Amino acid sequence: MCAVRMRPDEVDVDSDLVRRLVAARFPRWASLPVERLVSSGTENAMFRLGTDKVVRLPRHPGAVESVAYESHWLERLGPRLSVASPVPLAQGGPGEGFPWPWSVYRWLDGRNPVAGALERPESLASDLGAFVAGLRRVDARGGPPGHRGVPLAERDAPTRSALGRLEGRIDTAAVTALWEEALRAPGRTAPPAWAHADLSPGNVLVRDGRLAAVIDFGCVGVGDPAVDLIVAWNLLPASARAIFRQAVGADDAEWARGRGWALSISLIQLPYYWETNPPLAENSRHVIREILAEAGG
Repeated sequence: MCAVRMRPDEVDVDSDLVRRLVAARFPRWASLPVERLVSSGTENAMFRLGTDKVVRLPRHPGAVESVAYESHWLERLGPRLSVASPVPLAQGGPGEGFPWPWSVYRWLDGRNPVAGALERPESLASDLGAFVAGLRRVDARGGPPGHRGVPLAERDAPTRSALGRLEGRIDTAAVTALWEEALRAPGRTAPPAWAHADLSPGNVLVRDGRLAAVIDFGCVGVGDPAVDLIVAWNLLPASARAIFRQAVGADDAEWARGRGWALSISLIQLPYYWETNPPLAENSRHVIREILAEAGG
C-alpha cells in the first residue's frame, strides 16, 4: 500500500513518469494503460502495464543493483521452480528524470494472502513447503552468496539494537530470551543451498487458497536456507506449520534457526517501518506474537 516515503533517499515515482518512460523506451507499449499497484514493498514501486505486464522501478539507490541481479538469476531459477515466478520481459534505462534502470515483467495473477485469514492454510503450507524444497534442489554451484544465508549470529548486533528501540512497545525481556535461544541453535553443516530469503506475505501470490506464484527474487542467493522458514510464522497459522516443516524436511536445528530469522527480521523491521509502512509493521507484530505464543509466553 505504500506510496509514502520510507527513506530519505527515495525518489518520487508516479503513473505519469512510468507512461513517459515506457513510451520513450518501448514505443510499442506506449498506448497501454498504466496503474499503480497497492503494495507494502519497500524496494520497488510497481505499476501494471496493460493486462499482461508489470513495471518495477527502484524506490531508492540501495535497490538499483537488484534490477539486473534479479533478472539474471530468475532466468536460471524460474524454469526449475514448482510455481510461477516473475518472467523478465525487458529492461529500461534512466530517462525522463528517473536516474536508474527499471524492469518490465510478465503479469502474474493472484493476490497477496493475509496472515490469519487464509482460505486453505494446510494446502498453502504444503505448496510453500514444496516450493522451498524444490528451490533447495536446484544446483547451487556458481550461485551468489545470499546476504541472508549467513550464520544467525551475524544478525545479533542489529537485532539487539532493534530490541532497544522497542523497549516499552513489546515484551523485550521475553523476546530477548527467545532470540538468545535461537542463537544457541546448531549451525548448518550441509552444503550451501538456494534460498529465496524474503518469503513474506507480500511476495506470495495465492489463487483459490493455493500458492499461485512467488515474486521478488531480489534477495535470492546461496547459503543457509533456514531463512526461508520465516513464512511459517509470518503467514501460516500454528495448525499448518507441521505440514510446511515436513514438506521442507527441516530438522530441529534448522527449524530453530528459521524461527530466529523470523524474529530477527520482524524486530528490525518493526521500529523502522512503524509509521511509514503499517502493513509491514503489523506483520512484524504478528510474527512476534506468534513466536511468543508458541513459546507459551
